[in-house]
Amino acid sequence: MERVQLPYVYRVTKYDPADRDELGHYTAAEDTVSDHGEVEAAYLQAVLEFAVEAGIDRLVVREPQVPSIGQFGLEPPVRGFGLEGLFSAGIAGFHDGAEVPLDMGLELVRLMLRDSGAWCRLEAEGAFAVHVGWDQYLYISTSRPCEEAPVRTRGLGLFPERLDASPYGFEDEEDGVQRPGDDGFWADLHRAVADGSAGILEETYLQGASRWHHLTRDTVDAIRAGIAPRARLAVWPPLSSDVDAVLGAIPAEGLVEGVWQDDEGHILSAIADETAFPELIARMRCALAAALLPVHDGEPVPLFTAVMPDDDGVLRARWRTEPTPRDREWALRHSRGG
Repeated sequence: MERVQLPYVYRVTKYDPADRDELGHYTAAEDTVSDHGEVEAAYLQAVLEFAVEAGIDRLVVREPQVPSIGQFGLEPPVRGFGLEGLFSAGIAGFHDGAEVPLDMGLELVRLMLRDSGAWCRLEAEGAFAVHVGWDQYLYISTSRPCEEAPVRTRGLGLFPERLDASPYGFEDEEDGVQRPGDDGFWADLHRAVADGSAGILEETYLQGASRWHHLTRDTVDAIRAGIAPRARLAVWPPLSSDVDAVLGAIPAEGLVEGVWQDDEGHILSAIADETAFPELIARMRCALAAALLPVHDGEPVPLFTAVMPDDDGVLRARWRTEPTPRDREWALRHSRGG
C-alpha cells in the first residue's frame, strides 16, 4: 500500500487543542458545520497563506467525487453540488486532472467546507496539497516547512497543528497492472461489439457518477471521442429484451442497480433499495431492454475494464478498476510483452 503524502502536514481547524481529551478527541461545543461567514473566510485565508508561502498559484483536481446515493453532508443539498456556477462546463469541468487557478481552488475548498456534495483533493504535484475531512477539519501538506503561514493562521483565530500524515491522504490499495483505455482497448471493444458479446459501456467520470452508452458498430468511435478525461470504463454484455424476467429477478431486499434502454434508445440507470423497488420497476416496465447489475462486488462482472490515459498516452489517474478474467489475461500478455 502506497501513501501519497508530502512531508509537512498541517491540520487546520477552529477547534482549540486545549479542548481535546487524552485521546485527542474534541470535547467542547464548537459547531461542526460552516458558518458561511467569518470562520469560513478564515479557513480559506489559511489555505491561501500556505499556498502563497509554498509558491503555488494553480492546483490540480485529484480523485473528484460526488455522492452516488442521497446527500451525505450535514447541510441541505446544493443544485449541481455547487459546481455549475464554478466551472463554465458545470459538473463536466470537474474531473481528475483538471487544472484550476488558486482562487477557483479556494472556491472548491469552500464547497467542501459546506458539505455541498462535491469533494476532491487539490494538489500541486510534489509541492502542495489541500483537502477537507469531516467536521471542518482541513489538511494542508507542503514539500517544505512553512514558517509564516502557521503564524498568520493563528492570527485568524484558527489552530494549525503538525501531523505525521493526513488520514485522508491518497492510498494505493491495489497491486498489479491497470489496463489503459488506449487504442488496444478500443480495438478489443470493436471486436466484442462485432461478435455480439458487448452491448453497453459504463463510463464512471467521477467517483459516484456514471453514464451509460449503447454500443453498436457505428457508435464506438463517437463514444470514445466523448469520454471524460481519466474516466473508468467497464464493458458489459447487451441488455436483455426479456424485461419481465429482469424485473422478476429483483430481490426482496438489498441494493440493486437497474440499467435499461428507453424508447428513444437512451441507456438509463438507477440504484435502489427495497423501499424504492416499486418506483424502479415502474420506470423499467416500458423499457426496450434491461439488466440488473450488482452494486457491491459480485456476479456478474464486466467483460473487461480500463481507465482512460491522458492525451499523451500516460495513465495518470490513480483510481483503478476491479480486474476481470479478461483483464487478467490482458495483464499476463502485457507482462510478456504481447
